[in-house]
Order: sequence, then structure tokens, then C-alpha cells
Amino acid sequence: MVTLGLDSGSATTKAAVFDGEKIQKIYLEKTSDRPGKVIRDMYNQLYSPEIAMTVTTGYGRGLLEQADRKITEITCHGAGAAYLMPQCRAVIDIGGQDCKVMLLDEQGKVTDFLMNDKCAAGTGRFIEMTLGRVGARVEDLDEFVRGATPEKINSMCAVFAESEIVGLLAQEKKAGDILLGCLHSICKRTAIFAQKLIRENELIFFSGGLSQSKVIREILESYMKPAHIVTHELAQYTGAIGAAVLAYEKAGGKKTWS
Repeated sequence: MVTLGLDSGSATTKAAVFDGEKIQKIYLEKTSDRPGKVIRDMYNQLYSPEIAMTVTTGYGRGLLEQADRKITEITCHGAGAAYLMPQCRAVIDIGGQDCKVMLLDEQGKVTDFLMNDKCAAGTGRFIEMTLGRVGARVEDLDEFVRGATPEKINSMCAVFAESEIVGLLAQEKKAGDILLGCLHSICKRTAIFAQKLIRENELIFFSGGLSQSKVIREILESYMKPAHIVTHELAQYTGAIGAAVLAYEKAGGKKTWS
């Protein structure tokens, strides 16, 4: 038996196929301005008769009529994090339009959470805006800021921070310094938010697209100390993986993973 999880996010749509032990397939595509078409196309590409259940999550979870269940992203991210890193009891997820912080019990169930979806300065959109301003690509982010000295970004508001960035560029400040300053700004903001819920010395699972950046992970950890932050190569797919894992359980599959 296999199951399909689909996470329709604001920036990207992810999918995972799960066989009860391992993730068989993963898939990612930009959501852009057509979330319904993207999730339907992804479903049509991945669906097969052997799939026992399909679960959708994320902002566009209601856009796929063929879905057997629709589950909130909080629940699915908790399940996905517990599958990828069973020893973690806390999760920080920086998405395209929100930041989520969760606490998990030993079974991977969410016991408490906070979500910040009111300000772009704590999300991936802010990083995308900054990358566009300084002429960098997200996949080159770590290399772009190598050896840089962070410029101080004072504003905690994305709109005013963008004005600061424009001003720094006008002063001919180095693009790498500006970008590194923005990374410090978003990580500091995320840490202040996360520390409302996460205890000291906690092992934290970092998920979302930005988790693949070693620089962001290290900066965030520096603001969260003495907590320790870990991630996984599939961390960007945490919501989709969680949806597939929950689908397997709800379809009657026996839990064999720890």
C-alpha cells in the first residue's frame, strides 16, 4: 500500500508518495498564480491505482476534488517532522507567506503552535524580495554571502526594510553585506517569535525551503542558543511527507517507522 501527500503552499506545491517505510517519490513545482491547476496536474502525474489514500494540506488543500482527506498544514508539518527527525520535539518552518513554530509529543502529535502570517518580514517572501534587489538566486545564497559583513537592517517591517535596502544600494554598499544583514534580520525576528513557545536546550527541526541554506540555519541557531537546530535533505517537503504519512495511518496502515 502507498499513499500520496500534496502540500499546496503559497510559493511552491510539493508532493510525496509513501509506502509505509520510506518516501518513494517527491515532486515540487512553483505554485505561481495557478494553485488549482498545479495541484491537479501534480495529482494526475503521480496518481496510480495502488495509491490507497490522498491527503492534501497547505493553503490550497481544498482545490483538489479527488483528495480523500484535507488536513491543516500544522498537523501535517508536525507529522512530517516527526517522520524525518523522530527525536525532535520542536519545529520551526519558514514558509513563503508565514512562519510556524510547533511543539511535538513523543508520537509526533502537535501539542502547541504559533503562526505568524501577518507580516512579510518573517517569511520567505522577504528573502525573495531581497534576493531580487541584490541580484542573487536562492540556490546561490550561501555562496553569495560568503565572507560578507552584515549591514544592519533596523526595520522589522518588510516595507520599510525594503526602503532601507534601496538606500544601502544607493550608498553602494556591497550586495553580499546587504543580503547577510537581511538574513540576520529575518532570523532574529523568527527567533524572538519562536522563543515564545520553544524551551531552552531544545532540539529543533528546521523545515521549509530556506532550511537548505547552511548560512540561514547557522544564523538562526545563533539567535536560538542554547537550543540546537537540525534539518534534513527533504525538509522542504515536510508538509507533503506529513500528509502522506497521515494518509497511510488513516488508510489502516501499520506504523513501522519510529
